[in-house]
Order: sequence, then C-alpha cells, then structure tokens
Amino acid sequence: MKRKEYTADEAFRNEDYTQTQLPPGEYENCTFTNCTFSNADLSEIKFSTCEFVDCDFSMAKLNETAFQEVKFKNCKMLGLHFDDCNPFLLSFDFQSCILNFSSFYRLKLKNIRFEDCKLEEAEFVETDLTGAIFKNCDLRGAVFEGAILEHADLRSAFHFSIDPEKNRISKAKFAIYNVVGLLNKYNIFIEQG
Repeated sequence: MKRKEYTADEAFRNEDYTQTQLPPGEYENCTFTNCTFSNADLSEIKFSTCEFVDCDFSMAKLNETAFQEVKFKNCKMLGLHFDDCNPFLLSFDFQSCILNFSSFYRLKLKNIRFEDCKLEEAEFVETDLTGAIFKNCDLRGAVFEGAILEHADLRSAFHFSIDPEKNRISKAKFAIYNVVGLLNKYNIFIEQG
C-alpha cells in the first residue's frame, strides 16, 4: 500500500493535475493558484484550511475527499458531486465560482457562504442550509426540495424558485424584488407598480 503524504504551508501554482495526479494524502494550510483538477481523481485526499484560487475542478472525482475550512475563489467547478465528499467536519465557502450542475445532496452546510457565484441547475435536495448566505448568486434552475433554509440570506440572490411547501424557510431573508421566486409554482404574474 502506498504511503500517503502530509503537506503543510505550501503554495502550488500553475499545476496540471490532469496529467500528473496530486499525490494522495493530507494538505493543510496550502494554497493552490491557477491549478487544473478537471476530471482528476481527488478521492480520499484531505484538504484543511486550504485556499484554491483560479482553479478548474470541473468533473473531478470527490469520493471521500475531505474539505475542512476550505475557501474557493474564482474557481470553475462544473458538475461536482460534493455529496460524495467525506462529511466529517465538511466546511467550505465559495467566492466568484461557477458551480453549475453541482450536487450538494443531503449535506449539512450550516452557515455556508456563496458570494457572486453561478449555481445554475445545482442540486440542494434535502440539504441543510441553515444560516447559509447566497450573496449575488444566480440560482437559475437550482433544485431546492426538502432543503432547510431557516435563517438563510437570499436577499441578493436571483433566478431562484423555492417552494415554501417543500422546503423549510422559517426566518429566511428575501428582498421584495426576488420574493416572486417563492411563488413560481402558482404560475401567476406579478407586475411592479
């Protein structure tokens, strides 16, 4: 069995992990800038207090991948199955990321922060998003079903459709201009005065 590496406080730049796989192991307090992980197998790798900037993760495999207090900035993350990640201490936030077609099925993501992100067709089925912040996020076609959105902040989110009868939204925050996203199932027209 191959020994897993422990790497701390390192900076990785312009690496292409589609050609050479990121060595399995644990990465703590590392930064990855302009790295390509698209279609890479990141299974069972642990990232804690790491930051990814300008990276491409599209269609990467995340089987039992651990993300603990990880930040993603300006990353392309199409079609990721975050629901395959190791759920233990799972914690991350996203800024200016493209997360279209990604799945967060049944994850506990209390107080997660999405800022200036595209989450088109993302799946939030049975996801615990208590206290989540969706600041300036495009949620066109995102699926919310059985989700817990209590105390979540969607005041600046747009293009969402959330059925209050199929999701828990108590104390969630919405703006008057986007509250129509709670009424889509009724197929009614609302005009601005």
